[in-house]
Amino acid sequence: MFHDAHPEAGAVGTRLAQVRAEVAETGTYRHTPQELAYGARVALRDSGWCTSGVPWRRLKVRDLRGLRKASAVAHECVEHLRLATNGGQIRPLVTVFAPDSPEAPGPCIWNEQLVRYAGYAEAGTPDTADTAAASIVGDPRYVRFTEAVRAMGWKPPSQRGRFDQLPLVVETAHEGPKLFPVPRDVVQEVPLEHPELPWFVQLGLRWHAVPVISNMRLTIGGINYPAAPFNSWFVGADIGTRSLADDNGYAAARQIADKLGLDTATERTLWRDRATVELNRAVLHSFDAAQVTVTDHHAEALHRLAWLRSRQRPSVHRPAFRLDADAAGRARAGGPGRFAALTIEDLFEAS
Repeated sequence: MFHDAHPEAGAVGTRLAQVRAEVAETGTYRHTPQELAYGARVALRDSGWCTSGVPWRRLKVRDLRGLRKASAVAHECVEHLRLATNGGQIRPLVTVFAPDSPEAPGPCIWNEQLVRYAGYAEAGTPDTADTAAASIVGDPRYVRFTEAVRAMGWKPPSQRGRFDQLPLVVETAHEGPKLFPVPRDVVQEVPLEHPELPWFVQLGLRWHAVPVISNMRLTIGGINYPAAPFNSWFVGADIGTRSLADDNGYAAARQIADKLGLDTATERTLWRDRATVELNRAVLHSFDAAQVTVTDHHAEALHRLAWLRSRQRPSVHRPAFRLDADAAGRARAGGPGRFAALTIEDLFEAS
């Protein structure tokens, strides 16, 4: 693919011979910076997170393959977040850390996204909805992850809230999992208000400005990069519908329905749909007012359909971001560690 798109790179046969010789000598090979950038761009384009308007061909790829130490990875994750936020004018980026190799596996990031909110399993509180999530303060999806990082030494704020930022967990084969705080000054958040409902602001809802996916493995030409955080920008419904309205998230739909005076005794009244529409309106209105890049799900649907019509047949040989089952488990349950029971041979057999 790379040589088809970049004939100036030279003959593909010559490059293949170089790769074969390097693999025969070392058991792996190293992408050129140009190959890495092209592969990461194609992977983001095809990931499902490449929202409408993202200039994937000009996407900035940060080549940090020399970094394996947990503290260095965490530092550059924070820098990724800073660069991507860009004062609200979200800048799509990919940061690529060290790959798996016969000498050593690459680092991995447990967190699903660089910014996620803690969930505390406690007795019901007045600021949570009267649903199955009523005994949870914060994000119910991350209760187990929160418990895991607390067991590892993370201390939540003395006044626990619904939007306490979780620490980063970076794991390396030689250090194990390590915790790192995300500095408050690099996380831009948008308080939510509604264009027509003055009481909406009293709900105290907010969300972070940029989604940086951090637990997906980047695969290019048979080389695996376990830590390769990437971002686009939010689709409003990802925040409003999936994270805030849904009963598996903050269950805000019922709160809003009660404020609107809707009949919530039966789903036949479509109260949930009506409340979620107002929540999504609030998300788009608030992000626009804060001048933070966001797109709506209708524009995104049109973009996605056009992309699907033009897409080639999927291939296991195409560069891609892939979510492994164990990586998904770490992001929600906080473990077990990637290197807890695996040898380097196991890693290469699995890939």
